[in-house]
Amino acid sequence: MIKTVKKLFEKYKGFNFCAGLIITAVIFLIAVTGIFYTPYPSTAMNAALKNAAPGAAHIFGCDNYGRDIFSRVMEGIKNTFFISFFTVLLGSVAGMILGAVCGYYGGKLDNILMRLNDALFAFPSILLAMVIIALVGPGAFNVVLALGIAFIPSFARIVRAEFKKQASLDYIAGAKLMGAGDIRIMFVHILPNILPVLISSVMIGFNNAVLAEAGLSFLGIGVQPPEASLGRMLSEAQAFLFTAPWYAVFTGLSIALMVLGFALLSEGISEKK
Repeated sequence: MIKTVKKLFEKYKGFNFCAGLIITAVIFLIAVTGIFYTPYPSTAMNAALKNAAPGAAHIFGCDNYGRDIFSRVMEGIKNTFFISFFTVLLGSVAGMILGAVCGYYGGKLDNILMRLNDALFAFPSILLAMVIIALVGPGAFNVVLALGIAFIPSFARIVRAEFKKQASLDYIAGAKLMGAGDIRIMFVHILPNILPVLISSVMIGFNNAVLAEAGLSFLGIGVQPPEASLGRMLSEAQAFLFTAPWYAVFTGLSIALMVLGFALLSEGISEKK
């Protein structure tokens, strides 16, 4: 598995892949740094700095409560990144197992599970997530749970199609003749061969998760105060577009860069040299 991933990174060295990798690495560094350090406490208010413009002390300026926007952007990136990570982890792992079983075995099991999967897939993921959050309540953990469940059908369909294609090839028949078990064939023989497609799908999933988390927080049903969230910050910034435009600009750019990084990575992996 490690050798396969190494070969994948050696093969895809185009501009999109490299640019996406750099942007994503910077976002990841900010997210990890935000766990341990921010220039100011993200919830610290100062009425004297209400809507203060960017300057040496506060490079992104301050919001309508006098909080340092740069510190809140760092925490917002951290929250959005890790919510997206665990969302995609839940959706991709569950979807991969479901898709692998359906694609490899086929038959009635495939028909039953995929009909249930298609029923979930018929709902837009953000709408399905909103329904789940309405049942379990807002909050970071519930956002991960809701979006993770909503993302399962798309991953399951992709993995099923790839497993179905691979299961009919000669090397699988050879592995069966040599006595390899089904689990070994699925996750040792087939899985490494679909990694480029799977990794590209994961990057797209990250894209969708970032936008979905920001959308839910924008609506007030995602990450809850006093924690910072890029979506909620963007919602708050609407009222100050003319008096403090830097609030919306820096927050919006953070979301755009996250989406751009994952999109370029996905595009770079999809390109063939």
